[in-house]
Amino acid sequence: MYTPELGKPGAAAPVSRRGEARAFVAAVAARVAADEFIEPKDWMPEAYRRTLIRQISQHAHSEIVGMLPEGNWISRAPSLRRKAVLLAKVQDEGGHGLYLYCAAETLGASRDEMTEALLAGKAKYSTIFNYPTLTWADIGAIGWLVDGAAIMNQVPLQRTSYGPYARAMVRVCKEESFHQRQGFEIMMAMANGTPEQKEMAQDALNRWWWPSLMMFGPPDADSPNSAQGFRWRIKRDSNDDLRQKFVDITTPQAEFLGLTVPDADLRWDADRGHYDFGAIDWEEFYAVVRGEGPVAKERMEARREAWEDGAWVREAADAYEAKRQARAAA
Repeated sequence: MYTPELGKPGAAAPVSRRGEARAFVAAVAARVAADEFIEPKDWMPEAYRRTLIRQISQHAHSEIVGMLPEGNWISRAPSLRRKAVLLAKVQDEGGHGLYLYCAAETLGASRDEMTEALLAGKAKYSTIFNYPTLTWADIGAIGWLVDGAAIMNQVPLQRTSYGPYARAMVRVCKEESFHQRQGFEIMMAMANGTPEQKEMAQDALNRWWWPSLMMFGPPDADSPNSAQGFRWRIKRDSNDDLRQKFVDITTPQAEFLGLTVPDADLRWDADRGHYDFGAIDWEEFYAVVRGEGPVAKERMEARREAWEDGAWVREAADAYEAKRQARAAA
């Protein structure tokens, strides 16, 4: 999936940092416009590289932090089958993070640098994971809504212009489809269960609906990175288009479950062929982005603790590699 040459001493740098000649930039732009993949050892503009590192590292951080809301429910899942399925799902999310960190490393960013940027507050992750999981129904809502929104975002990325990122998305999207079905199955079981279980499912939908719509990012007019992403075909669909698609697909699913979407303005517009929906509270969105989410501090503290607890593993790996190189040199 990724070139083996990038981690070797003396490997050519993936990006020239000096004198970005217009001819080179134009050549890359032409390849991108023709839907060709840019590969790690190809020359690329510095702005393109920086944009990719920002987006891919944010995506990787989201996958890793996304393990936390569900991880603490593994031991509390209502059956052995549910425990095994949730455990497999959380493991998948960890794998997705590793795929993406590897993709970012092909651009010259080290995993240590990306993690340190996250812990220092310089890098972001999806705001959806700064909300708490209060009941078992929340695990269903996350699979159905959050992973459903993730699929909407990630399927177009299989056609993104950077080859390693696009190829990583193929497997990620297949596994996310399993996660979405797992969540919908939980919601269906609860919606068809006791009145208390159905009430729990409705409560979870009420709390996760609007944050799920926020996952697609700010409105297109207020999205600071969309223009750059479209220019390089890193991004293929607009925030608002993806959000509309999500509402159109998910609303009939809620009706099938017998649940009510918590939006008094939600209605089908036959002329447009889409659902109209209410205004999103963007003040809440930006507050959560700033780290003011209900459990934002707990999420970052968990990541810092994991990073510190894993220091001895990294040190041991570095020592082993140093010995291996010394033996090879001898």
